[in-house]
Amino acid sequence: MKYYLIVGEASGDLHASRLMQSLRRYDGDAYFRFFGGDKMSAVGGARVRHYKELAYMGFIPVLMHLPTIFRNMKVCKEDILKWQPDVVIFVDYPGFNLNIAKFLHKRRNTSMAKLEAKHLTPWKGAAYYYISPKIWAWKEWRIRSIKRDIDEMFSILPFEKDFYEKKHRYPIHYVGNPTAEEVAQFQATYHGSFTSFTTAHQLSTKPIIALLAGSRRQEIKDNLPGMIEAARRFEDYQLVLAGAPSIDDDYYAPFIQDTPVRLVRNKTYEILSHATAALVTSGTATLETALFNVPQVVCYETPLPKLYRFGFNHVIKVKYISLVNLVADREVVPELLADRFTVYNIANELHRILPGQPARETMLQGYAQVKCILGTDIAPDNAARIMVEKLRTRSVEPVAESPETAGLSLFEASAAPQP
Repeated sequence: MKYYLIVGEASGDLHASRLMQSLRRYDGDAYFRFFGGDKMSAVGGARVRHYKELAYMGFIPVLMHLPTIFRNMKVCKEDILKWQPDVVIFVDYPGFNLNIAKFLHKRRNTSMAKLEAKHLTPWKGAAYYYISPKIWAWKEWRIRSIKRDIDEMFSILPFEKDFYEKKHRYPIHYVGNPTAEEVAQFQATYHGSFTSFTTAHQLSTKPIIALLAGSRRQEIKDNLPGMIEAARRFEDYQLVLAGAPSIDDDYYAPFIQDTPVRLVRNKTYEILSHATAALVTSGTATLETALFNVPQVVCYETPLPKLYRFGFNHVIKVKYISLVNLVADREVVPELLADRFTVYNIANELHRILPGQPARETMLQGYAQVKCILGTDIAPDNAARIMVEKLRTRSVEPVAESPETAGLSLFEASAAPQP
Protein backbone atom coordinates (compact mmCIF):
# COMPACT_ATOMS: atom_id res chain seq x y z
CA MET A 1 0.00 0.00 0.00
CA LYS A 2 0.96 3.63 -0.42
CA TYR A 3 1.57 5.77 2.69
CA TYR A 4 1.89 9.56 2.69
CA LEU A 5 3.30 11.04 5.92
CA ILE A 6 3.52 14.70 7.00
CA VAL A 7 5.71 15.93 9.88
CA GLY A 8 6.82 19.43 10.82
CA GLU A 9 9.75 19.11 13.22
CA ALA A 10 12.66 16.95 14.37
CA SER A 11 10.72 14.88 16.91
CA GLY A 12 8.09 14.08 14.28
CA ASP A 13 10.84 12.97 11.89
CA LEU A 14 12.11 10.52 14.51
CA HIS A 15 8.71 9.10 15.42
CA ALA A 16 7.54 8.89 11.81
CA SER A 17 10.73 7.11 10.73
CA ARG A 18 10.17 4.41 13.34
CA LEU A 19 6.52 4.11 12.32
CA MET A 20 7.64 3.64 8.71
CA GLN A 21 9.98 0.83 9.76
CA SER A 22 7.12 -0.88 11.58
CA LEU A 23 4.73 -0.42 8.66
CA ARG A 24 7.20 -2.26 6.45
CA ARG A 25 7.17 -5.20 8.85
CA TYR A 26 3.39 -5.50 8.59
CA ASP A 27 3.13 -4.52 4.92
CA GLY A 28 5.87 -5.88 2.69
CA ASP A 29 4.59 -3.76 -0.19
CA ALA A 30 4.68 -0.46 1.69
CA TYR A 31 5.65 2.60 -0.37
CA PHE A 32 6.32 5.97 1.26
CA ARG A 33 6.12 9.58 0.19
CA PHE A 34 6.45 12.35 2.77
CA PHE A 35 7.07 15.82 4.08
CA GLY A 36 9.76 14.91 6.60
CA GLY A 37 13.41 14.79 7.53
CA ASP A 38 16.65 12.89 7.26
CA LYS A 39 15.59 9.99 9.48
CA MET A 40 12.55 9.32 7.31
CA SER A 41 14.70 9.56 4.18
CA ALA A 42 17.03 6.95 5.66
CA VAL A 43 14.11 4.50 5.87
CA GLY A 44 13.29 5.01 2.21
CA GLY A 45 10.70 6.54 -0.06
CA ALA A 46 10.41 9.95 -1.68
CA ARG A 47 10.77 13.15 0.32
CA VAL A 48 8.79 16.05 -1.13
CA ARG A 49 9.88 18.73 1.35
CA HIS A 50 12.17 18.81 4.39
CA TYR A 51 10.45 19.69 7.65
CA LYS A 52 12.88 22.60 8.08
CA GLU A 53 10.92 24.36 5.34
CA LEU A 54 7.78 24.12 7.52
CA ALA A 55 8.95 24.66 11.10
CA TYR A 56 8.01 28.20 12.10
CA MET A 57 7.09 28.93 15.70
CA GLY A 58 5.48 32.04 17.18
CA PHE A 59 3.14 34.66 15.76
CA ILE A 60 5.76 36.90 14.11
CA PRO A 61 7.82 34.13 12.42
CA VAL A 62 4.63 32.52 11.10
CA LEU A 63 3.35 35.87 9.82
CA MET A 64 6.65 36.61 8.09
CA HIS A 65 6.67 33.23 6.34
CA LEU A 66 2.99 32.99 5.40
CA PRO A 67 3.69 32.90 1.64
CA THR A 68 6.08 29.97 2.14
CA ILE A 69 3.62 28.16 4.39
CA PHE A 70 0.74 28.58 1.93
CA ARG A 71 2.95 27.53 -0.97
CA ASN A 72 3.95 24.34 0.87
CA MET A 73 0.32 23.59 1.69
CA LYS A 74 -0.57 23.94 -1.99
CA VAL A 75 2.32 21.66 -3.01
CA CYS A 76 1.29 19.08 -0.41
CA LYS A 77 -2.36 18.99 -1.49
CA GLU A 78 -1.50 18.69 -5.17
CA ASP A 79 1.11 16.02 -4.49
CA ILE A 80 -1.31 13.87 -2.47
CA LEU A 81 -3.95 14.03 -5.20
CA LYS A 82 -1.39 13.18 -7.86
CA TRP A 83 0.09 10.22 -5.97
CA GLN A 84 -3.25 8.93 -4.63
CA PRO A 85 -2.00 7.18 -1.44
CA ASP A 86 -4.09 4.63 0.43
CA VAL A 87 -3.67 6.72 3.57
CA VAL A 88 -2.29 10.05 4.69
CA ILE A 89 -0.67 9.87 8.14
CA PHE A 90 -0.43 13.18 9.97
CA VAL A 91 2.18 13.44 12.74
CA ASP A 92 1.45 16.21 15.29
CA TYR A 93 2.02 19.69 13.69
CA PRO A 94 -1.70 20.62 13.75
CA GLY A 95 -1.68 24.06 12.09
CA PHE A 96 -0.47 22.57 8.81
CA ASN A 97 -1.85 19.06 9.09
CA LEU A 98 -5.44 19.90 10.00
CA ASN A 99 -5.62 22.23 7.01
CA ILE A 100 -4.57 19.36 4.74
CA ALA A 101 -7.02 17.00 6.45
CA LYS A 102 -9.91 19.42 5.92
CA PHE A 103 -9.04 19.69 2.22
CA LEU A 104 -8.90 15.91 1.80
CA HIS A 105 -12.17 15.40 3.68
CA LYS A 106 -13.89 17.78 1.26
CA ARG A 107 -12.46 15.97 -1.77
CA ARG A 108 -13.47 12.61 -0.35
CA ASN A 109 -17.04 13.68 0.35
CA THR A 110 -17.82 15.60 -2.82
CA SER A 111 -19.74 13.70 -5.44
CA MET A 112 -17.94 12.55 -8.56
CA ALA A 113 -20.30 14.58 -10.72
CA LYS A 114 -19.43 17.83 -8.93
CA LEU A 115 -15.71 17.08 -9.06
CA GLU A 116 -15.86 16.34 -12.77
CA ALA A 117 -17.85 19.49 -13.42
CA LYS A 118 -15.08 21.55 -11.82
CA HIS A 119 -12.27 19.39 -13.27
CA LEU A 120 -11.11 18.45 -9.75
CA THR A 121 -9.22 15.30 -8.80
CA PRO A 122 -11.04 12.99 -6.34
CA TRP A 123 -9.45 11.29 -3.36
CA LYS A 124 -10.75 8.28 -1.46
CA GLY A 125 -7.90 7.37 0.88
CA ALA A 126 -7.96 7.23 4.68
CA ALA A 127 -6.79 9.97 7.06
CA TYR A 128 -4.91 8.83 10.19
CA TYR A 129 -3.28 10.91 12.91
CA TYR A 130 -0.22 9.55 14.74
CA ILE A 131 0.67 11.59 17.84
CA SER A 132 -2.33 13.73 18.64
CA PRO A 133 -2.18 17.52 18.57
CA LYS A 134 -2.22 18.83 22.15
CA ILE A 135 -5.75 20.19 21.91
CA TRP A 136 -6.32 19.24 25.56
CA ALA A 137 -4.00 22.13 26.45
CA TRP A 138 -5.51 24.78 24.21
CA LYS A 139 -7.51 25.16 21.00
CA GLU A 140 -9.87 22.44 22.18
CA TRP A 141 -12.27 23.59 19.49
CA ARG A 142 -10.09 21.67 17.03
CA ILE A 143 -11.88 18.52 18.20
CA ARG A 144 -14.65 19.38 15.71
CA SER A 145 -12.35 19.15 12.71
CA ILE A 146 -10.60 16.07 14.09
CA LYS A 147 -13.89 14.22 14.51
CA ARG A 148 -14.94 15.28 11.01
CA ASP A 149 -11.69 14.82 9.08
CA ILE A 150 -9.66 12.10 10.85
CA ASP A 151 -10.64 8.44 10.52
CA GLU A 152 -8.34 7.06 13.25
CA MET A 153 -6.36 8.76 16.02
CA PHE A 154 -3.26 7.07 17.47
CA SER A 155 -2.29 8.53 20.84
CA ILE A 156 1.05 8.23 22.66
CA LEU A 157 -0.08 9.81 25.94
CA PRO A 158 -2.30 7.71 28.24
CA PHE A 159 -4.35 10.63 29.62
CA GLU A 160 -5.50 11.52 26.09
CA LYS A 161 -7.77 8.49 25.99
CA ASP A 162 -10.08 9.90 28.66
CA PHE A 163 -9.97 13.34 27.05
CA TYR A 164 -11.09 12.07 23.66
CA GLU A 165 -13.37 9.20 24.63
CA LYS A 166 -15.01 10.35 27.85
CA LYS A 167 -15.16 14.08 27.22
CA HIS A 168 -15.67 14.13 23.45
CA ARG A 169 -16.96 10.63 22.65
CA TYR A 170 -14.37 10.11 19.96
CA PRO A 171 -12.70 6.67 20.12
CA ILE A 172 -8.91 6.60 19.77
CA HIS A 173 -6.05 4.12 20.12
CA TYR A 174 -3.48 4.52 22.90
CA VAL A 175 -0.57 2.59 21.40
CA GLY A 176 2.12 3.19 24.02
CA ASN A 177 4.73 5.91 24.30
CA PRO A 178 7.54 5.83 21.70
CA THR A 179 9.86 7.93 23.85
CA ALA A 180 9.70 5.35 26.66
CA GLU A 181 10.57 2.57 24.21
CA GLU A 182 13.33 4.61 22.54
CA VAL A 183 14.99 5.36 25.87
CA ALA A 184 14.72 1.74 27.00
CA GLN A 185 16.24 0.59 23.72
CA PHE A 186 19.12 3.05 24.05
CA GLN A 187 19.81 2.03 27.64
CA ALA A 188 19.90 -1.64 26.64
CA THR A 189 22.58 -1.04 24.02
CA TYR A 190 24.66 1.86 25.37
CA HIS A 191 27.56 0.86 27.59
CA GLY A 192 29.74 3.99 27.54
CA SER A 193 31.32 5.03 30.81
CA PHE A 194 31.40 8.53 32.28
CA THR A 195 35.15 8.64 31.64
CA SER A 196 34.88 7.56 28.01
CA PHE A 197 32.11 10.09 27.38
CA THR A 198 33.92 13.03 28.94
CA THR A 199 37.17 12.10 27.22
CA ALA A 200 35.50 11.81 23.81
CA HIS A 201 34.00 15.30 24.14
CA GLN A 202 36.94 16.95 25.91
CA LEU A 203 34.97 17.56 29.10
CA SER A 204 36.23 17.76 32.67
CA THR A 205 35.82 15.11 35.36
CA LYS A 206 33.23 17.15 37.28
CA PRO A 207 29.65 15.80 37.50
CA ILE A 208 27.34 17.10 34.77
CA ILE A 209 24.42 19.49 34.87
CA ALA A 210 22.69 19.05 31.49
CA LEU A 211 21.08 21.98 29.70
CA LEU A 212 18.24 21.06 27.33
CA ALA A 213 17.06 24.42 26.02
CA GLY A 214 14.64 23.32 23.31
CA SER A 215 14.77 22.55 19.60
CA ARG A 216 13.57 25.89 18.23
CA ARG A 217 15.51 29.14 18.00
CA GLN A 218 12.95 31.19 19.92
CA GLU A 219 12.93 28.70 22.80
CA ILE A 220 16.71 28.77 23.00
CA LYS A 221 16.83 32.56 22.85
CA ASP A 222 14.24 32.89 25.63
CA ASN A 223 15.46 30.17 27.99
CA LEU A 224 19.16 29.45 27.60
CA PRO A 225 20.64 32.69 29.04
CA GLY A 226 18.74 32.36 32.32
CA MET A 227 19.48 28.66 32.57
CA ILE A 228 23.21 29.29 32.14
CA GLU A 229 23.27 32.15 34.65
CA ALA A 230 21.59 29.99 37.29
CA ALA A 231 23.59 26.80 36.65
CA ARG A 232 27.03 28.42 36.53
CA ARG A 233 26.67 29.23 40.24
CA PHE A 234 27.30 25.55 40.97
CA GLU A 235 31.06 25.52 40.47
CA ASP A 236 31.48 21.87 41.49
CA TYR A 237 29.61 20.86 38.30
CA GLN A 238 30.30 21.22 34.58
CA LEU A 239 27.56 22.53 32.27
CA VAL A 240 26.88 20.52 29.11
CA LEU A 241 24.46 21.90 26.52
CA ALA A 242 22.65 19.35 24.36
CA GLY A 243 22.70 20.72 20.82
CA ALA A 244 19.45 20.28 18.89
CA PRO A 245 19.78 18.62 15.46
CA SER A 246 18.07 21.51 13.66
CA ILE A 247 20.18 24.28 15.26
CA ASP A 248 23.61 25.27 13.91
CA ASP A 249 26.61 25.81 16.18
CA ASP A 250 26.73 29.45 15.09
CA TYR A 251 23.36 30.10 16.68
CA TYR A 252 24.51 28.76 20.05
CA ALA A 253 27.83 30.65 19.98
CA PRO A 254 26.66 34.08 21.28
CA PHE A 255 24.89 32.45 24.22
CA ILE A 256 27.77 30.29 25.41
CA GLN A 257 30.83 32.40 24.64
CA ASP A 258 32.63 33.56 27.79
CA THR A 259 30.74 30.94 29.84
CA PRO A 260 31.80 27.52 31.17
CA VAL A 261 29.18 25.79 28.99
CA ARG A 262 30.34 23.06 26.57
CA LEU A 263 28.18 22.25 23.55
CA VAL A 264 27.77 18.57 22.64
CA ARG A 265 25.73 17.91 19.51
CA ASN A 266 23.42 14.99 18.70
CA LYS A 267 24.23 13.15 21.93
CA THR A 268 21.27 14.04 24.14
CA TYR A 269 20.71 10.49 25.37
CA GLU A 270 24.40 10.04 26.16
CA ILE A 271 24.45 13.34 28.05
CA LEU A 272 21.42 12.28 30.09
CA SER A 273 23.00 8.89 30.76
CA HIS A 274 25.81 10.65 32.64
CA ALA A 275 24.06 13.76 34.02
CA THR A 276 23.47 14.35 37.72
CA ALA A 277 20.73 16.94 37.18
CA ALA A 278 19.20 18.92 34.31
CA LEU A 279 17.54 22.20 33.40
CA VAL A 280 14.98 21.46 30.70
CA THR A 281 12.67 23.48 28.50
CA SER A 282 9.19 21.96 28.41
CA GLY A 283 8.46 19.36 25.74
CA THR A 284 9.37 15.77 25.01
CA ALA A 285 12.75 16.46 26.64
CA THR A 286 11.12 16.60 30.09
CA LEU A 287 9.84 13.06 29.60
CA GLU A 288 13.18 11.84 28.22
CA THR A 289 14.98 13.30 31.23
CA ALA A 290 12.60 11.55 33.62
CA LEU A 291 13.01 8.22 31.82
CA PHE A 292 16.78 8.53 32.35
CA ASN A 293 16.14 9.15 36.08
CA VAL A 294 17.81 12.57 35.95
CA PRO A 295 16.20 15.02 38.41
CA GLN A 296 15.21 18.19 36.56
CA VAL A 297 13.87 21.72 36.76
CA VAL A 298 11.52 22.72 33.95
CA CYS A 299 12.27 26.24 32.70
CA TYR A 300 10.06 28.15 30.29
CA GLU A 301 10.36 31.90 29.91
CA THR A 302 7.69 33.77 27.97
CA PRO A 303 7.16 37.34 26.78
CA LEU A 304 4.70 39.29 28.94
CA PRO A 305 4.97 36.75 31.79
CA LYS A 306 2.12 38.14 33.92
CA LEU A 307 -0.25 38.09 30.96
CA TYR A 308 0.87 34.55 30.13
CA ARG A 309 0.25 33.50 33.73
CA PHE A 310 -3.27 34.89 33.52
CA GLY A 311 -3.83 32.96 30.29
CA PHE A 312 -2.42 29.78 31.79
CA ASN A 313 -4.76 30.08 34.79
CA HIS A 314 -7.88 31.07 32.84
CA VAL A 315 -7.52 30.00 29.18
CA ILE A 316 -5.19 27.01 28.92
CA LYS A 317 -7.03 23.85 29.93
CA VAL A 318 -4.29 21.99 31.80
CA LYS A 319 -2.64 22.36 35.19
CA TYR A 320 0.90 21.63 33.99
CA ILE A 321 3.17 22.23 30.99
CA SER A 322 5.59 19.31 31.35
CA LEU A 323 4.70 15.84 30.10
CA VAL A 324 6.06 14.37 33.33
CA ASN A 325 3.48 16.17 35.46
CA LEU A 326 0.70 15.70 32.91
CA VAL A 327 1.21 11.93 32.85
CA ALA A 328 1.45 11.72 36.65
CA ASP A 329 -1.44 14.20 37.08
CA ARG A 330 0.50 15.86 39.89
CA GLU A 331 3.63 17.97 40.31
CA VAL A 332 6.60 15.62 40.12
CA VAL A 333 8.99 18.21 38.67
CA PRO A 334 8.98 21.96 39.42
CA GLU A 335 7.76 24.14 36.55
CA LEU A 336 9.24 27.63 36.39
CA LEU A 337 6.89 29.06 33.81
CA ALA A 338 6.46 32.71 32.81
CA ASP A 339 6.56 34.89 35.96
CA ARG A 340 8.15 32.04 37.95
CA PHE A 341 11.10 31.92 35.55
CA THR A 342 13.84 33.81 37.41
CA VAL A 343 17.53 33.04 37.90
CA TYR A 344 16.99 32.88 41.66
CA ASN A 345 14.11 30.37 41.34
CA ILE A 346 16.05 28.19 38.89
CA ALA A 347 19.12 28.09 41.12
CA ASN A 348 17.03 27.38 44.21
CA GLU A 349 15.13 24.49 42.62
CA LEU A 350 18.33 23.10 41.11
CA HIS A 351 19.98 23.05 44.53
CA ARG A 352 17.02 21.09 45.95
CA ILE A 353 17.50 18.17 43.52
CA LEU A 354 21.26 17.71 43.78
CA PRO A 355 22.68 14.63 45.56
CA GLY A 356 22.02 14.61 49.29
CA GLN A 357 18.87 16.75 49.07
CA PRO A 358 15.50 15.12 50.04
CA ALA A 359 13.67 16.55 47.01
CA ARG A 360 15.89 14.44 44.75
CA GLU A 361 14.64 11.11 46.10
CA THR A 362 11.03 12.32 46.08
CA MET A 363 11.34 13.20 42.40
CA LEU A 364 12.87 9.83 41.53
CA GLN A 365 9.92 8.11 43.20
CA GLY A 366 7.60 10.20 41.02
CA TYR A 367 9.54 9.12 37.94
CA ALA A 368 8.86 5.49 38.81
CA GLN A 369 5.13 6.21 38.82
CA VAL A 370 5.34 7.91 35.42
CA LYS A 371 7.14 4.90 33.90
CA CYS A 372 4.47 2.58 35.25
CA ILE A 373 1.66 4.68 33.74
CA LEU A 374 3.33 4.83 30.31
CA GLY A 375 3.68 1.06 30.15
CA THR A 376 6.00 -0.99 27.97
CA ASP A 377 4.04 -1.26 24.70
CA ILE A 378 6.03 -0.51 21.53
CA ALA A 379 4.08 2.39 20.05
CA PRO A 380 5.15 2.29 16.38
CA ASP A 381 4.58 -1.47 16.18
CA ASN A 382 1.12 -1.22 17.74
CA ALA A 383 0.16 1.71 15.54
CA ALA A 384 1.47 0.06 12.37
CA ARG A 385 -0.35 -3.20 13.07
CA ILE A 386 -3.68 -1.44 13.63
CA MET A 387 -3.19 0.82 10.60
CA VAL A 388 -2.45 -2.03 8.22
CA GLU A 389 -5.33 -4.14 9.55
CA LYS A 390 -7.80 -1.30 9.13
CA LEU A 391 -6.53 -0.33 5.69
CA ARG A 392 -6.79 -3.90 4.45
CA THR A 393 -10.33 -4.18 5.82
CA ARG A 394 -11.20 -0.84 4.28
CA SER A 395 -9.91 -1.86 0.86
CA VAL A 396 -12.16 -4.93 0.64
CA GLU A 397 -15.35 -3.49 2.14
CA PRO A 398 -18.15 -3.81 -0.45
CA VAL A 399 -20.07 -0.73 -1.47
CA ALA A 400 -23.81 -1.16 -1.03
CA GLU A 401 -25.38 -1.19 -4.47
CA SER A 402 -28.32 1.12 -5.13
CA PRO A 403 -30.10 2.17 -8.33
CA GLU A 404 -27.75 5.17 -8.42
CA THR A 405 -24.59 3.02 -8.22
CA ALA A 406 -25.61 -0.12 -10.10
CA GLY A 407 -23.19 -0.93 -12.89
CA LEU A 408 -20.54 1.51 -11.72
CA SER A 409 -17.01 0.59 -10.79
CA LEU A 410 -16.15 0.23 -7.09
CA PHE A 411 -14.39 3.61 -7.10
CA GLU A 412 -17.27 5.35 -8.89
CA ALA A 413 -19.84 3.71 -6.62
CA SER A 414 -18.05 4.82 -3.49
CA ALA A 415 -18.07 8.40 -4.78
CA ALA A 416 -21.72 8.47 -5.76
CA PRO A 417 -24.30 10.16 -3.48
CA GLN A 418 -25.97 7.68 -1.14
CA PRO A 419 -29.76 7.70 -0.55
